[in-house]
Amino acid sequence: MHSTVRAGRSEPDESRFERRRYHRTVTDTAAPPETRAGATRPTEPAPASVDGHEGTTESPKPTTLVLARHAVTEQTGPLLTGRAPGVDLSEDGRKQAKALAERLADLPVAAVYASPIERTAQTAAAVAERHDLAVQSLAGALEADYGEWTGGKLADLAKTDLWKTVQRAPSRVRFPGGESMTEMQARIVGCLEAVVADHPGEIVVVVSHADPIKAAIAHYTGLHLDQFQRIVVSPASVTAFQLSAHGAALIKCNDTGSLDELRPPPPEEKKEAHDG
Repeated sequence: MHSTVRAGRSEPDESRFERRRYHRTVTDTAAPPETRAGATRPTEPAPASVDGHEGTTESPKPTTLVLARHAVTEQTGPLLTGRAPGVDLSEDGRKQAKALAERLADLPVAAVYASPIERTAQTAAAVAERHDLAVQSLAGALEADYGEWTGGKLADLAKTDLWKTVQRAPSRVRFPGGESMTEMQARIVGCLEAVVADHPGEIVVVVSHADPIKAAIAHYTGLHLDQFQRIVVSPASVTAFQLSAHGAALIKCNDTGSLDELRPPPPEEKKEAHDG
């Protein structure tokens, strides 16, 4: 604990200790999400003056990127649907999509994007309807191209040697007739970066698939792709990041509960968080 010298003696500075605490559930050693990414960046030089006036700099506002996995279909679980067309949400899936839309309804969502396939588009449509938005197709958020594995039974695929590599060293995998896992990760990260660049300071929702979302989580948290099978992304779950020019902060991961923490705080709460 820090101490302050007063009248020749050292006393604990409790008020200073308390000011380090934040209004959200953040550990004492971590900055609030909105300031964490840029907390350790080097001090930037002051901008040059123009016509005798001091220049000013303003950090770009972070974007809240909400990654939602599609709701379930009749094939979710027993089959590797992949990019197979014509697979709609099941009755349970439609209920999940509706529940996801209700969880996101109170957030000021600026845009809703979806992988261009039925199950993701239908999930995204439920979300977009609550915000009076149109779903924007996002090809980069498409499921991995599993090639000849598409439509296969997971129980059968699990017996192959390639399945073992998928689980233990996915960075070494290329699906027969399809793409590699590293190509899939580069694709999803590239398209998400483009979305973030188009929506500075806004909340955007991207509805995608389990493996692309897991690959994005691995990228933004600094986890090697070979460990991405340690991540679980459930149907209709939410994973959220705050992304700025200075880094990324993971706010939610595989969340199926309240999303209140994603709501932008009032100005006075923002000031309190920065002053802490």
